[in-house]
Amino acid sequence: MDWFNNSKLFSMARQGQRLTHIAAVIPLSILFSFIAQMGLIPVVIIMAALYGFSDSLLSMEGLLPLIAGFWMSMQLIFAFALIYFILWAWLRFVEKRPFWTLGYELKDATAHYARGVLIGAVMFAGAVGILALFGSVSFEQGEPSQQGLAALGGVMLVLIGWVIQGGAEEVLMRGWVLPVIGARYKPWIGLLISSLIFALLHGLNPGLSTIALINLALFGVFAGLYAMREGSMWGISALHSVWNWVQGNFFGFQVSGMDASGGTLLNLMETGADWFTGGTFGPEGGLAVTIVLVISIAITLFWKSKEIEGVKSNP
Repeated sequence: MDWFNNSKLFSMARQGQRLTHIAAVIPLSILFSFIAQMGLIPVVIIMAALYGFSDSLLSMEGLLPLIAGFWMSMQLIFAFALIYFILWAWLRFVEKRPFWTLGYELKDATAHYARGVLIGAVMFAGAVGILALFGSVSFEQGEPSQQGLAALGGVMLVLIGWVIQGGAEEVLMRGWVLPVIGARYKPWIGLLISSLIFALLHGLNPGLSTIALINLALFGVFAGLYAMREGSMWGISALHSVWNWVQGNFFGFQVSGMDASGGTLLNLMETGADWFTGGTFGPEGGLAVTIVLVISIAITLFWKSKEIEGVKSNP
């Protein structure tokens, strides 16, 4: 597996004047994520001024899907967009390399992104299929105005926010943490550390369980392997965004313990044991998603086709 030890992500990380030390990468990745979350504050203030302070403020309960979708998208954008700027500044003034070296070469970007969209949708649909196979999912009776075609506008609007959110988490973990540590030390160390930090950053999410924590780490491993093999961040950024959107606004589940506002095209609910369905954390906290992630990791590791491997190119 030459792609594992010599991924193009590592060669791009080495284009700067220095590689950040692992002792700085770990706390900085957590700090960068925390600082970016502060961007949510002005959105919350504006929403509170318009709708008043209440327990349902962030969930936007009672708002029409289009309005709720707008605010959900704003929350996601303002809570994660700063990550891109912070990393740009760090690369510009500390590591001395351009932003595209995080894995965003322009050549084949559209193909990589489209493939990521397809794979992300298929993966999560596979988890729902497993739940359905064991009779652990059913349709939930909900407010008609919040689901189906009536919610289409809000559902599509939220997708913009998921694109920013999914890409931001990926560029931080798999675009910066993994390649910097992997290029300076060993690839497996970069993969392990980035996966553990990714799981840790979700440690305060509601409904977190042991299986959920394991699944978060497994998703980190899969995402890291996918990005390393493709030699690009476009695909995994798309996959992550679509995974969240399909989970929350297509099927109607919680996304890592959080409600997805803006409506849902379908309205499903888990009906089995929490250890299998994920309970209040959503399917990501259950064994059905574990199965999908383990299979996906195996395919990424051993798939013989060269189509997923990165192609040497210039931005």
